[in-house]
Amino acid sequence: MYTLRTTVASLLLLTCVGAQAAGPMRPDPAKVIPAQQAAMAKLAFMDGSWRGTAWTLLPSGEKLTVTQTERVGPFLDGSVKVVEGRGYQADGKVGFNAFGTISYNPGSNAYTMHSYAMGNVGDFALTPTEQGFVWEVPAGPMTIRYTATIKDGSWKEVGDRLMPGKDPVRFFEMDLKRIGDTDWPAAGAIPPK
Repeated sequence: MYTLRTTVASLLLLTCVGAQAAGPMRPDPAKVIPAQQAAMAKLAFMDGSWRGTAWTLLPSGEKLTVTQTERVGPFLDGSVKVVEGRGYQADGKVGFNAFGTISYNPGSNAYTMHSYAMGNVGDFALTPTEQGFVWEVPAGPMTIRYTATIKDGSWKEVGDRLMPGKDPVRFFEMDLKRIGDTDWPAAGAIPPK
């Protein structure tokens, strides 16, 4: 025989099971978004249009030099950073193109770069530094580390291959100057000249 107590207990049980089935509660956007905006504000030195030179070592050992551009700007009310890089060959054709977003997760207190480049895609840890940032790409026993220094309108970035027990191998350098503001992601592409 059912009593009021049994009915109430059953309703409580169903409520608890239903809440668990729905999964954990979503974080409150009114708390999460301001934390993301504050974290992205620490990377505001990246914002703008940039142009300069970059070189990379090809698998053949040949050094390829390009005119490199970067455009960086805030998105989603400043809670995400959007980045596009283009490497222009001597004839003006785009030989390298990359697109990425940088985001911050207040729950894990971690920045992530989500990158698309030349048919590859991945999520990589990004760590802000006093004058730039470092991000790494795990590649089996090797790690590829990019280290950027951005100050006084200059963006210098290097890429190193790191293997356990071996000296780092520099395979990439970029030296850019800030050429202006950008309304990216709404703006068009930056031409090579």
